[in-house]
Amino acid sequence: MKNWIIIVVLIVGGWFGYQQFKKQNAGTEGAETEISQRKKTATAQKGDIEFSVTVAGEITPAEQVSVRPEVNGRIKELPVDIGDRVKEGELLFTLDDRDIQIEIESRETEIQSAQLQLDKAKRDYERDAKLFEEKLISMEVFDNSRTTYELAQNAIERAQKNMDLVTDRLSRTRILAPFDCTILTRPVSVGQAVSGSGGFNSGTEVLTIANLSRMIINAHVNQADVIHLKSDLAVDIKVEAVAGLTIKGEVERIAPQATIRQNIKGFETRILLTDVDPRVQPGMTANITIPVTSAIDVLSVPLAAVFTEDKTGARYVYRKQGEKFEKVMVEIGVSDYFKAEILSGLNEGDVVALEMPDDNMIIGAEGSGAGKPGPKQS
Repeated sequence: MKNWIIIVVLIVGGWFGYQQFKKQNAGTEGAETEISQRKKTATAQKGDIEFSVTVAGEITPAEQVSVRPEVNGRIKELPVDIGDRVKEGELLFTLDDRDIQIEIESRETEIQSAQLQLDKAKRDYERDAKLFEEKLISMEVFDNSRTTYELAQNAIERAQKNMDLVTDRLSRTRILAPFDCTILTRPVSVGQAVSGSGGFNSGTEVLTIANLSRMIINAHVNQADVIHLKSDLAVDIKVEAVAGLTIKGEVERIAPQATIRQNIKGFETRILLTDVDPRVQPGMTANITIPVTSAIDVLSVPLAAVFTEDKTGARYVYRKQGEKFEKVMVEIGVSDYFKAEILSGLNEGDVVALEMPDDNMIIGAEGSGAGKPGPKQS
């Protein structure tokens, strides 16, 4: 019985080992097949190279204002709400002006009283001036009359200035739109007391308004890429929230000093949207494609075919000659992440290696170890 158990165990173990061997062998064969099928050469040919960088930013209005009253008061009228479009000069809100109206009435009474005093002082001064000429009153009496007249003049000027101040406060209870705008926020309601910005604090925010016909993006551009930017440079903008939408923009301003954001040193760049789509709203995320450099109809090879000397930094490729390859020095122009422009060293139609050939495949390198230094691949 024990013999039979041993025989069964050996059979099962052998079958399991055979299956594992098949799997390993299949994996090895698949890897060899993939290596053999991988493209090892490419042909130098003409085409376009366009290198660009992409940065992300948030869309914001170019003009956005927090509307706060300049004087204290209570909201009397608030005819606008979130999303409303308002023309320049139209009413945004008014403050209750009853207290100011009462003060104006008081100031008017003050002016009238000062005017009466001025009229009396003027009559007394003119009468005393004649009496003084006729030597009927003393110099002291005449001087007192003149001083009273001048004080009355000062009093009415002071009363008029006080009236002007109150009138100015009254004008500040009516707030108009400074430009064509859209209401973004309205955190207060009619009847709510608000403080003016002229006080010890910045005042109560009644509305936030913005001009949505002029939108911008504030982007943080890496210091390695900002050297390729300039004002008025055209860029393409894709808005993540609107699938398939690409709009145009241009670089409006580049900060003169670098800043660090998320541990990346770069420059704040302001990009103006030149054709604003009505579906684009403030706060949406946008991806900006900034063209860095380009070359049209130039000779190029895949970037993988270009190698760099460790010590000198010289560039070279391995050009195919028959069944072998020769090392050829080349001059590189514009390049992107995939292709490199060849300024000299190759002709159209030349075949180049995409990886380092073995020594026995390099002309003049058999047995010399010339292909072994391990040059950097561009």
